[in-house]
Amino acid sequence: MAWSTADIPSQTGRVAVVTGANGGLGLATAKALAGSGAHVVMAVRNQAKAVAARDEILAAYPDASLEIVALDLGSLASIEAAAKQILDAHPRIDLLINNAGLMAMPERQTEDGFEMQFGVNHLGHWALTARLLPAIVNTPGARVVTVSSTAQHLGRPVDPSNPHLRGNYGPWKAYGQAKLANRHFAVGLQRAFEAAGVDARSLACHPGLSDTELQVRTVQEKGGGLAGAMSHRFSAATGMTPDQGALSTLRAATDPAAPSGGFYGPRFVSSGPPVARRLVRPGTDDAISVLWEVSERETGLAMDVEAARRTA
Repeated sequence: MAWSTADIPSQTGRVAVVTGANGGLGLATAKALAGSGAHVVMAVRNQAKAVAARDEILAAYPDASLEIVALDLGSLASIEAAAKQILDAHPRIDLLINNAGLMAMPERQTEDGFEMQFGVNHLGHWALTARLLPAIVNTPGARVVTVSSTAQHLGRPVDPSNPHLRGNYGPWKAYGQAKLANRHFAVGLQRAFEAAGVDARSLACHPGLSDTELQVRTVQEKGGGLAGAMSHRFSAATGMTPDQGALSTLRAATDPAAPSGGFYGPRFVSSGPPVARRLVRPGTDDAISVLWEVSERETGLAMDVEAARRTA
Protein backbone atom coordinates (compact mmCIF):
# COMPACT_ATOMS: atom_id res chain seq x y z
CA MET A 1 0.00 0.00 0.00
CA ALA A 2 1.09 3.58 -0.65
CA TRP A 3 2.80 5.40 2.23
CA SER A 4 0.75 8.23 3.76
CA THR A 5 0.61 10.38 6.88
CA ALA A 6 -1.28 7.51 8.53
CA ASP A 7 2.05 5.65 8.53
CA ILE A 8 3.86 8.30 10.58
CA PRO A 9 4.76 6.77 13.96
CA SER A 10 3.93 8.75 17.07
CA GLN A 11 6.24 11.77 17.34
CA THR A 12 5.27 12.54 20.93
CA GLY A 13 8.21 13.87 22.92
CA ARG A 14 10.21 14.71 19.80
CA VAL A 15 11.35 18.18 18.70
CA ALA A 16 11.19 19.06 15.01
CA VAL A 17 12.61 22.24 13.49
CA VAL A 18 11.05 23.07 10.11
CA THR A 19 12.31 25.97 8.01
CA GLY A 20 9.75 27.74 5.85
CA ALA A 21 6.91 26.28 7.92
CA ASN A 22 4.60 29.22 7.14
CA GLY A 23 3.39 28.00 3.75
CA GLY A 24 3.46 25.37 1.03
CA LEU A 25 5.42 22.19 1.67
CA GLY A 26 6.81 23.52 4.96
CA LEU A 27 3.38 24.18 6.39
CA ALA A 28 2.15 20.76 5.27
CA THR A 29 5.20 19.15 6.87
CA ALA A 30 4.80 21.07 10.12
CA LYS A 31 1.10 20.26 10.29
CA ALA A 32 1.64 16.52 9.82
CA LEU A 33 4.44 16.37 12.39
CA ALA A 34 2.45 18.41 14.92
CA GLY A 35 -0.57 16.20 14.29
CA SER A 36 1.60 13.20 15.11
CA GLY A 37 2.60 14.66 18.47
CA ALA A 38 5.91 16.44 17.77
CA HIS A 39 6.76 19.83 19.22
CA VAL A 40 7.32 21.81 16.02
CA VAL A 41 9.60 24.82 15.89
CA MET A 42 8.39 26.89 12.94
CA ALA A 43 11.54 28.70 11.79
CA VAL A 44 10.33 31.35 9.36
CA ARG A 45 11.07 34.81 8.00
CA ASN A 46 7.55 36.22 7.54
CA GLN A 47 6.11 36.44 11.04
CA ALA A 48 2.60 37.44 9.97
CA LYS A 49 2.34 34.37 7.74
CA ALA A 50 3.83 32.28 10.54
CA VAL A 51 1.03 33.28 12.90
CA ALA A 52 -1.58 32.46 10.25
CA ALA A 53 0.10 29.10 9.63
CA ARG A 54 0.18 28.35 13.35
CA ASP A 55 -3.53 29.14 13.61
CA GLU A 56 -4.25 26.83 10.65
CA ILE A 57 -2.41 23.97 12.33
CA LEU A 58 -4.17 24.60 15.65
CA ALA A 59 -7.53 24.60 13.88
CA ALA A 60 -6.75 21.09 12.64
CA TYR A 61 -4.99 19.92 15.81
CA PRO A 62 -6.05 21.99 18.84
CA ASP A 63 -3.51 20.27 21.10
CA ALA A 64 -0.58 20.83 18.73
CA SER A 65 2.65 21.99 20.35
CA LEU A 66 4.06 24.82 18.25
CA GLU A 67 6.69 27.51 18.56
CA ILE A 68 7.59 30.31 16.14
CA VAL A 69 11.20 31.40 15.74
CA ALA A 70 12.22 34.27 13.46
CA LEU A 71 14.68 33.04 10.83
CA ASP A 72 15.94 34.79 7.71
CA LEU A 73 18.11 32.30 5.83
CA GLY A 74 19.52 35.18 3.84
CA SER A 75 21.22 36.60 6.93
CA LEU A 76 24.00 34.85 8.86
CA ALA A 77 23.24 37.11 11.84
CA SER A 78 19.59 36.05 11.83
CA ILE A 79 20.60 32.39 11.58
CA GLU A 80 22.94 32.75 14.56
CA ALA A 81 20.21 34.40 16.65
CA ALA A 82 17.59 31.82 15.67
CA ALA A 83 19.92 28.91 16.43
CA LYS A 84 20.74 30.34 19.85
CA GLN A 85 17.05 30.75 20.65
CA ILE A 86 16.35 27.16 19.58
CA LEU A 87 19.32 25.68 21.46
CA ASP A 88 18.52 27.64 24.62
CA ALA A 89 15.03 26.13 24.63
CA HIS A 90 15.80 22.66 23.29
CA PRO A 91 18.84 20.60 24.30
CA ARG A 92 17.64 17.92 21.89
CA ILE A 93 16.56 18.17 18.27
CA ASP A 94 15.11 15.01 16.77
CA LEU A 95 14.33 16.39 13.33
CA LEU A 96 15.74 19.26 11.33
CA ILE A 97 13.83 19.77 8.10
CA ASN A 98 15.79 22.03 5.74
CA ASN A 99 12.80 22.95 3.61
CA ALA A 100 12.67 26.69 2.89
CA GLY A 101 13.80 27.86 -0.53
CA LEU A 102 13.57 30.25 -3.45
CA MET A 103 13.17 29.38 -7.12
CA ALA A 104 14.29 30.99 -10.40
CA MET A 105 14.27 34.59 -9.24
CA PRO A 106 15.97 37.67 -10.74
CA GLU A 107 19.58 38.09 -9.66
CA ARG A 108 19.82 39.36 -6.10
CA GLN A 109 22.20 39.13 -3.17
CA THR A 110 21.66 38.20 0.45
CA GLU A 111 22.54 40.49 3.33
CA ASP A 112 25.99 38.88 3.34
CA GLY A 113 26.57 39.29 -0.41
CA PHE A 114 25.75 35.73 -1.50
CA GLU A 115 23.79 34.97 -4.66
CA MET A 116 20.27 34.75 -3.25
CA GLN A 117 19.26 31.24 -4.31
CA PHE A 118 22.56 29.60 -3.35
CA GLY A 119 22.67 31.76 -0.23
CA VAL A 120 19.19 30.88 1.04
CA ASN A 121 18.67 27.36 -0.33
CA HIS A 122 22.11 26.02 0.58
CA LEU A 123 24.38 28.35 2.57
CA GLY A 124 21.60 29.40 4.93
CA HIS A 125 20.77 25.79 5.72
CA TRP A 126 24.46 24.94 6.00
CA ALA A 127 24.86 27.65 8.64
CA LEU A 128 21.71 26.65 10.52
CA THR A 129 22.66 22.97 10.54
CA ALA A 130 26.20 23.76 11.69
CA ARG A 131 24.92 25.85 14.59
CA LEU A 132 22.28 23.28 15.64
CA LEU A 133 24.69 20.36 15.28
CA PRO A 134 25.43 19.93 19.03
CA ALA A 135 21.76 19.25 19.79
CA ILE A 136 21.33 17.06 16.70
CA VAL A 137 24.27 14.72 17.20
CA ASN A 138 23.56 14.36 20.91
CA THR A 139 19.96 13.26 20.27
CA PRO A 140 19.65 9.49 19.69
CA GLY A 141 18.12 8.76 16.30
CA ALA A 142 18.11 12.38 15.11
CA ARG A 143 17.59 13.08 11.42
CA VAL A 144 18.38 15.97 9.11
CA VAL A 145 16.22 16.03 5.98
CA THR A 146 17.17 18.40 3.17
CA VAL A 147 14.66 19.19 0.43
CA SER A 148 16.14 19.15 -3.06
CA SER A 149 14.33 19.13 -6.42
CA THR A 150 14.33 17.37 -9.77
CA ALA A 151 15.99 20.61 -10.93
CA GLN A 152 19.18 19.21 -9.39
CA HIS A 153 19.62 17.33 -12.67
CA LEU A 154 19.90 20.66 -14.47
CA GLY A 155 22.46 22.00 -12.02
CA ARG A 156 26.23 21.93 -12.06
CA PRO A 157 28.51 21.45 -9.06
CA VAL A 158 29.65 24.68 -7.42
CA ASP A 159 32.61 26.43 -9.04
CA PRO A 160 34.86 27.44 -6.12
CA SER A 161 36.14 30.44 -8.05
CA ASN A 162 32.63 31.77 -8.70
CA PRO A 163 30.02 30.11 -6.46
CA HIS A 164 27.71 33.12 -6.77
CA LEU A 165 27.66 33.07 -10.58
CA ARG A 166 28.73 36.69 -10.85
CA GLY A 167 28.71 37.71 -14.51
CA ASN A 168 27.25 34.32 -15.40
CA TYR A 169 23.85 34.36 -13.74
CA GLY A 170 20.69 32.69 -14.96
CA PRO A 171 17.60 32.18 -12.77
CA TRP A 172 17.22 28.48 -13.56
CA LYS A 173 20.98 27.93 -13.65
CA ALA A 174 21.24 29.30 -10.11
CA TYR A 175 18.28 27.23 -8.96
CA GLY A 176 19.75 24.04 -10.41
CA GLN A 177 23.09 24.74 -8.74
CA ALA A 178 21.44 25.37 -5.37
CA LYS A 179 19.27 22.26 -5.52
CA LEU A 180 22.20 20.06 -6.54
CA ALA A 181 24.09 21.57 -3.62
CA ASN A 182 21.20 20.57 -1.34
CA ARG A 183 21.55 16.97 -2.43
CA HIS A 184 25.35 16.97 -2.20
CA PHE A 185 25.03 18.50 1.26
CA ALA A 186 22.75 15.70 2.44
CA VAL A 187 25.14 13.03 1.14
CA GLY A 188 28.20 14.76 2.60
CA LEU A 189 26.55 15.26 5.98
CA GLN A 190 25.73 11.55 6.20
CA ARG A 191 29.37 10.75 5.49
CA ALA A 192 30.41 13.14 8.25
CA PHE A 193 27.98 11.47 10.68
CA GLU A 194 29.36 8.04 9.82
CA ALA A 195 32.99 9.17 10.11
CA ALA A 196 32.30 10.53 13.60
CA GLY A 197 30.33 7.46 14.63
CA VAL A 198 27.24 9.40 15.70
CA ASP A 199 23.69 8.07 15.82
CA ALA A 200 22.20 10.56 13.37
CA ARG A 201 20.98 10.26 9.81
CA SER A 202 21.04 12.69 6.92
CA LEU A 203 18.54 12.16 4.12
CA ALA A 204 17.37 14.09 1.08
CA CYS A 205 14.09 14.23 -0.77
CA HIS A 206 12.33 15.99 -3.60
CA PRO A 207 8.62 16.84 -3.70
CA GLY A 208 7.94 16.26 -7.39
CA LEU A 209 5.68 18.73 -9.14
CA SER A 210 3.67 20.41 -6.42
CA ASP A 211 1.28 23.33 -6.74
CA THR A 212 2.65 25.64 -4.04
CA GLU A 213 3.37 29.32 -3.39
CA LEU A 214 6.88 28.76 -4.76
CA GLN A 215 5.46 28.38 -8.25
CA VAL A 216 3.31 31.49 -7.89
CA ARG A 217 6.20 33.57 -6.57
CA THR A 218 8.40 32.56 -9.51
CA VAL A 219 5.81 33.90 -11.96
CA GLN A 220 5.16 37.06 -9.94
CA GLU A 221 8.86 37.94 -9.79
CA LYS A 222 9.31 37.18 -13.52
CA GLY A 223 12.66 35.54 -12.87
CA GLY A 224 11.74 32.22 -14.44
CA GLY A 225 10.70 33.68 -17.78
CA LEU A 226 8.58 31.55 -20.10
CA ALA A 227 9.74 28.36 -18.39
CA GLY A 228 8.52 29.70 -15.06
CA ALA A 229 5.13 30.62 -16.45
CA MET A 230 4.76 27.22 -18.11
CA SER A 231 5.83 25.43 -14.94
CA HIS A 232 3.22 27.36 -12.96
CA ARG A 233 0.44 26.53 -15.42
CA PHE A 234 1.46 22.87 -15.49
CA SER A 235 1.67 22.58 -11.70
CA ALA A 236 -1.69 24.33 -11.27
CA ALA A 237 -3.29 21.90 -13.73
CA THR A 238 -1.58 18.63 -12.84
CA GLY A 239 0.63 19.19 -9.77
CA MET A 240 0.19 17.54 -6.43
CA THR A 241 -1.23 19.43 -3.47
CA PRO A 242 1.21 20.66 -0.80
CA ASP A 243 0.02 17.84 1.46
CA GLN A 244 0.89 15.30 -1.22
CA GLY A 245 4.17 16.99 -2.11
CA ALA A 246 5.29 16.96 1.52
CA LEU A 247 4.97 13.18 1.81
CA SER A 248 8.51 12.53 0.55
CA THR A 249 9.87 14.84 3.25
CA LEU A 250 7.72 13.21 5.90
CA ARG A 251 8.70 9.70 4.93
CA ALA A 252 12.41 10.58 4.98
CA ALA A 253 11.89 12.17 8.40
CA THR A 254 9.77 9.53 10.12
CA ASP A 255 9.82 6.14 8.41
CA PRO A 256 11.72 3.84 10.80
CA ALA A 257 13.05 1.91 7.79
CA ALA A 258 14.43 4.99 5.99
CA PRO A 259 18.13 4.30 5.41
CA SER A 260 20.95 6.62 6.39
CA GLY A 261 21.82 8.73 3.36
CA GLY A 262 18.53 7.79 1.71
CA PHE A 263 16.72 9.80 -0.94
CA TYR A 264 12.94 9.93 -1.33
CA GLY A 265 10.72 11.20 -4.11
CA PRO A 266 7.39 10.50 -5.81
CA ARG A 267 7.09 7.10 -7.48
CA PHE A 268 6.46 8.62 -10.91
CA VAL A 269 9.16 11.31 -10.56
CA SER A 270 6.79 14.28 -10.61
CA SER A 271 3.84 12.66 -8.85
CA GLY A 272 2.77 9.67 -6.84
CA PRO A 273 3.39 8.28 -3.36
CA PRO A 274 6.84 8.70 -1.78
CA VAL A 275 9.35 5.93 -2.43
CA ALA A 276 13.09 5.43 -1.95
CA ARG A 277 14.95 6.45 -5.08
CA ARG A 278 18.47 5.79 -6.32
CA LEU A 279 20.98 8.62 -6.39
CA VAL A 280 22.38 8.88 -9.89
CA ARG A 281 24.90 11.59 -10.59
CA PRO A 282 28.61 11.23 -11.35
CA GLY A 283 31.34 13.31 -9.72
CA THR A 284 29.74 13.35 -6.28
CA ASP A 285 32.97 12.91 -4.28
CA ASP A 286 34.74 15.88 -5.84
CA ALA A 287 31.56 17.97 -5.80
CA ILE A 288 31.03 17.34 -2.09
CA SER A 289 34.62 18.22 -1.24
CA VAL A 290 34.35 21.49 -3.16
CA LEU A 291 30.95 22.27 -1.62
CA TRP A 292 32.40 21.77 1.88
CA GLU A 293 35.34 24.03 1.08
CA VAL A 294 33.14 26.78 -0.38
CA SER A 295 30.49 26.57 2.34
CA GLU A 296 33.01 26.83 5.16
CA ARG A 297 34.80 29.69 3.43
CA GLU A 298 31.66 31.70 2.69
CA THR A 299 29.86 31.22 6.02
CA GLY A 300 32.89 30.97 8.30
CA LEU A 301 31.29 27.89 9.87
CA ALA A 302 32.74 24.38 9.80
CA MET A 303 30.46 21.33 9.80
CA ASP A 304 32.44 19.83 12.68
CA VAL A 305 30.55 16.75 13.84
CA GLU A 306 33.36 15.59 16.14
CA ALA A 307 33.37 18.90 18.03
CA ALA A 308 29.58 18.92 18.21
CA ARG A 309 29.56 15.42 19.65
CA ARG A 310 31.84 16.56 22.47
CA THR A 311 29.45 19.40 23.34
CA ALA A 312 27.18 18.44 26.20
